[in-house]
Amino acid sequence: MTDLLAKLYPDHLAALKQRSDAALARGGHDHLVIAAGQPRIQFLDDRPYPFAVNPHFKHWLPVTKAPGSWIVYTPGQRPKLVYLQPHDYWHVVPDAPAGYWVEHFEIAIIREADEAKAHLPKDIARCAIIGEDSAAIGEYLPNNPESVLNYLHWHRAYKTDYELGMMRVASKLGVRAHRAAEAAFRNGASEYDINTAYLNAVHETENELPYTNIIALNQHGAVLHYMDLNRAPPAHSNSFVIDAGASFHGYASDITRTYAAKQAGEFQALIDAVDSAQKSFVEKVQKGTNYADLHLHAHHALAGILRDQGFIRMSAEAAVASGVSSAFFPHGLGHPIGLQVHDVGGFQKDEGGGTIAKPPGHPYLRMTRTLEPRMVVTIEPGLYFIDMLLAELKAKPEAKDVAWDKVDYFRQYGGIRIEDDVACGETMPENLTRDAFSAV
Repeated sequence: MTDLLAKLYPDHLAALKQRSDAALARGGHDHLVIAAGQPRIQFLDDRPYPFAVNPHFKHWLPVTKAPGSWIVYTPGQRPKLVYLQPHDYWHVVPDAPAGYWVEHFEIAIIREADEAKAHLPKDIARCAIIGEDSAAIGEYLPNNPESVLNYLHWHRAYKTDYELGMMRVASKLGVRAHRAAEAAFRNGASEYDINTAYLNAVHETENELPYTNIIALNQHGAVLHYMDLNRAPPAHSNSFVIDAGASFHGYASDITRTYAAKQAGEFQALIDAVDSAQKSFVEKVQKGTNYADLHLHAHHALAGILRDQGFIRMSAEAAVASGVSSAFFPHGLGHPIGLQVHDVGGFQKDEGGGTIAKPPGHPYLRMTRTLEPRMVVTIEPGLYFIDMLLAELKAKPEAKDVAWDKVDYFRQYGGIRIEDDVACGETMPENLTRDAFSAV
């Protein structure tokens, strides 16, 4: 894999330079200065929160654990890495820069964070400085110019071959761990022990993962972001929802699967129906597909499943128009993914910024752009039995067209979500997740 990344990296770096040249010109800046960031200290304590590197920093090079470091890019010049490698016996010192990317950078090693100032451009007013305020050193305070960020965020949606290679590996790592988690569920493990099995298989700490794992048994599957991890297994494990990913050199995978216990045949039938619908949505991740329209199409398809399986007695069109479908599918179809699990630019109108509004009645959709080749998005429809939303539905006139006995029976299963990471193609999508499952 390293040999492949080494071949792909020069073109990736060239693409970043080209984008940065245009972004700087738009903003009237001469230099792009990117801070890796600094750990934040917990309130009234001396303990740092887990460090999360600036995504703009790891876009340029596969380094995620070098707080206090900086990248400087000036059009027409070789990019510079100012790398903090402190003299420190309290903590592990970052390794010296090494790997396929090193030859493409001018590298300056510093021992104290303030030493970076000597290696940064002198005319601060001509710099676009990207990062958090906490990364500032002296007068070098991140200014995050909107014109520069808008341009970079717009184009970050289009993945280079190098980035797609990173994300394929992240998918394989996540799938390997998903298999271990499913096996733990089948063996009757608790949520905590299932999570432990996942971590052991992915070989990443919780802080290295792209997001906190969702490991939900039975009714807990109805909590969209359930993260409590009960230590004791339930008396009967009827269902299992796992939403968990992996990181590879700063790139994320985001994978969700739902499993039924062997005795829960009626729930398995609903899983199969959602899985079939999800695969049909994946097929539409093609050039020219409007993501918001795909989200609305998913509502109609899922409402059709609810009707076909006897949960509602109204048409799919009526269920969507009245908001009934949103009681069972209350979140968005998915989001952009890459350097961040919920990547930037999902609502952006164009290179200059602006916003493409969400469809009325769908506040939780995370993307409204039209799909184009090299974009990577998640496709994650779901059906849930959420007490709060069901109680609200019962108070509406449409409640008469809901089969409440069946809905109440399915509350024991919590819900279903199935999620793949999908790269948009000219004619056919690439399903990174299912390809990884097939390979495993």
